[in-house]
Amino acid sequence: MNKDTILTILILLSLLLGVLWGQFGLFDASVSDEVIAQTVQPYQEIGDLVFIRPLRMMIIPLVFVSVVVGVCAIGDPERLGLLGGATLAYYFTTMAAAVILGQVLVNITKPGVGADPTQYETAAVQAYATKQVSIEAGQTGGVGGAFQSLLQDMIPTNPIAAAANGSTLGMVTVGIVFGIALVMTRDPARPVIVVFEGMFQAMIKLVTWIIWLAPIGIFFIVSAKVGQTGFQKLAGPIGLYGLTVVLGLLIHMLITLPLILWLLGRTNPYGFLVAVRKPLLMAFSTASSSATLPVTIEECQKKGGCSKRAANFVLPLGATVNMDGTALYQAVAVTFLFQMFGVDLTLTQQMSILITAVLAAVGAAGIPSAGLVTMAIVIGAVNQSLVRQGLEPMPLWTIMIILGVDRILDMCRTAVNVWGDAVGARLITRLAPDTDDERAQALA
Repeated sequence: MNKDTILTILILLSLLLGVLWGQFGLFDASVSDEVIAQTVQPYQEIGDLVFIRPLRMMIIPLVFVSVVVGVCAIGDPERLGLLGGATLAYYFTTMAAAVILGQVLVNITKPGVGADPTQYETAAVQAYATKQVSIEAGQTGGVGGAFQSLLQDMIPTNPIAAAANGSTLGMVTVGIVFGIALVMTRDPARPVIVVFEGMFQAMIKLVTWIIWLAPIGIFFIVSAKVGQTGFQKLAGPIGLYGLTVVLGLLIHMLITLPLILWLLGRTNPYGFLVAVRKPLLMAFSTASSSATLPVTIEECQKKGGCSKRAANFVLPLGATVNMDGTALYQAVAVTFLFQMFGVDLTLTQQMSILITAVLAAVGAAGIPSAGLVTMAIVIGAVNQSLVRQGLEPMPLWTIMIILGVDRILDMCRTAVNVWGDAVGARLITRLAPDTDDERAQALA
């Protein structure tokens, strides 16, 4: 049994033990949410200290260095533009497919039809009061405001400050520009490119060491997440809503994306899924695409057959703007809430959800409290249509109705987000393979 198999087994065991301990050892339905939060907080802090913080320590330097190395490996700026266009086309296509799938399922299962929203109102209004300022501030500008935040994050005025603030998207932009400058400089820049390639290999080595902390960190993180929510909340309309989201995510993960990879990438999708299982398990456990990024880059190249050019360029960008699982979740959640309030959405309003959910998911990278804000943006788009019809808009506090199951669903949709990034890197590998001749040409 090799080391990778041992590590995978340890991660699966820690995940299972975390779920069991969180449900039966930490969660207590008889006490308040505040007491439960105090109980699980030490577990969350230990998991964060042991595993998440070491991974996050690597994110910003690894994103910058990997993008520079990827751009230098691609070489030709025109080819870089082609790959960038193909990557963005893939992102938008798969996110739109995810949203359409979610809307079809939620209109079939109708989890909100017949449900009584008043039973959740008191708790939801109280929870909303704590987030009202940030949600309404982010929601005011709508999709346009989200994209303004995205552009500001993408083009930092101070790269050092952007790195200090953890702006992944800003580092992607700086890395692309710096990489192009190195390629255009040609011979004088060769030593610098070699240094960056050495730095990248050293960072990947650090990641392989940190990965062995995963079983410990995942146990504590999953225990905290399950212990705070419990599975008892997955009952009634909320439970049917959660099952609809999970079903949509599974179909997108196991059918839609594999079909795209098989048709366009001529690759065995399920073999690739097994090859990159490690970052998917970590994404599910940590509920963080960014924290999983170092592992995703390392495993996609080492086990998944992705080229350095594709992985180093596509994956850092995808971790910030490619959100298949999030877009599907937003569409199902918003439609569910409108169903609960007795609103029969028209085809035009469903199209509004499709467009807004995709754009809001992309724009979420530059928004604080992104999940709540982007959902408020989608609801706001439908509310405008209702007001034009002379109907009462749905209040924003309704977002908090589904907050109880959000932690568990967040784990599921993050795994789908990372899987979508990995599939994109494998597809783009066909356009940007690593060969000795091409690499020499890029550095010539």
